[in-house]
Amino acid sequence: MDRLFRLSQTCPDTGARAGILATPRGPVPTPAFMPVGTHGTVKTLTPHELDSLGASIILSNAYHLYLRPGIDAIEKLGGLHKFMSWQGPILTDSGGFQVFSLGHLRRVTDEGVLFRSHIDGSEHFLTPEAVIEAQEALGADIIMAFDECPPYGEDPGRVREATERSHDWAARCQRRHGRTDQALFGIVHGGTCAELRRHSAGVLASMDFAGYAIGGLSLGEPKELTLLMLEETVPLLPPEKPRYLMGVGSPEDLVDCVARGIDLFDSALPTRLGRNGAVFTRKRRRNILNSSFKNAERPIDEECDCHTCRNFSAAYIHHLFKCQEMLGYRLASIHNLRFITRLLADLRQAILDGSFTYYREAFIEHYQPTDPRMRAEQKRRWLESRRVEYPPQD
Repeated sequence: MDRLFRLSQTCPDTGARAGILATPRGPVPTPAFMPVGTHGTVKTLTPHELDSLGASIILSNAYHLYLRPGIDAIEKLGGLHKFMSWQGPILTDSGGFQVFSLGHLRRVTDEGVLFRSHIDGSEHFLTPEAVIEAQEALGADIIMAFDECPPYGEDPGRVREATERSHDWAARCQRRHGRTDQALFGIVHGGTCAELRRHSAGVLASMDFAGYAIGGLSLGEPKELTLLMLEETVPLLPPEKPRYLMGVGSPEDLVDCVARGIDLFDSALPTRLGRNGAVFTRKRRRNILNSSFKNAERPIDEECDCHTCRNFSAAYIHHLFKCQEMLGYRLASIHNLRFITRLLADLRQAILDGSFTYYREAFIEHYQPTDPRMRAEQKRRWLESRRVEYPPQD
């Protein structure tokens, strides 16, 4: 693949960057947010709707697609883009986080990971080479190295062991990767240890990947610690390569992390919140189920240009949620994703025209973040929900 990333402008006060990812299926203006289509679909939304919301790239998960419907099935049907009818770029996550969230239902060796399917309990063995082969068969434009992702609060010795194993696996992924039309990203780890983060960034940078992801954060640690780890890591990554922070999607976090030089983000948060009645506004997150919306003739956010806010009152969305109508989940998801893609577009424009510092200060002044304790509890519940009990095997 020719040069993947072209840097257009950097904010001298903060290090925020605007650039272009040049993929085979079109450019991605950065900073950019990737809606999460884990199973080959962003929940409740069509590819056409995603395009109309301003999404220029989406994420799918190789682990889930490997289990269902199977990599071979998707390859025979023309690859992932044709399978899901999305013409733009796709990034596939290797599934490292999903596999390592299985806890006692997986066994890790230097060779790979033996685990049980969350669908039927069947056993599978994944190696770095197998993960690359799967992502090459899917045909994504950007693919990720296989990594070991320890949870927040893990024993420091185990975090170091997992980080070194991820380095070894990254090298094996790099050796196996053969498609020249795909960009392979390495993933920096190190938990919440600054020294280990710096070490991991140095090791991965020396391997000359097409881009670099920062993994193992936003897993329940305080936000201040997340930002500190970015400050330790980002300056050690090659400035000419794209930087991707995995799993971050709340408005205040996006603004803070763009200010620290991050180019790409992904998270299921906007759509997950939307399906549960939480909607973004320019001032704060609101719960559409609150009684204050019962007779609200105004849209969810009067400054929003999304299909939901241009056509429906907040009272109507409130009614749909009270009745548990599927349309309510769709309309809230449309609104939240448009809010996030528009926020990233505004941040990009502010970087390009030299007003990023002012924009960020104004955002911080007017936006009320979610209470940190509530954030931590929501994250804990989400992580807990991923620890599925598996059915017995026949």
